[in-house]
Amino acid sequence: MNAVCLEGGIRSCEIGSLMFGPRTDGMELVRLAIPRWVYTQSHLEYVAEIATFVAARAHGLRGYRIVSAPRVLRHFTAQFEPLVARNEAPAFAGVSAG
Repeated sequence: MNAVCLEGGIRSCEIGSLMFGPRTDGMELVRLAIPRWVYTQSHLEYVAEIATFVAARAHGLRGYRIVSAPRVLRHFTAQFEPLVARNEAPAFAGVSAG
């Protein structure tokens, strides 16, 4: 869901294996953080437009891997790095592709 934030400034939160660990019974959900005071029709249409834009490009998006995470409430403070193809250099210095 990082792409939704990068493309449209819409924050989101994973609710599933990141939040609760691997025992989620397949429930992998996303919560969009839309402030109450912007629940207008035009704003919700904007969110839908960005989500559609990102979904159409999902095949080209790469995931992230967890670098470190605490045992409790790990979705708040976990650290990630982008996954890279085996023949591609890391996106920024200090991150290994392995």
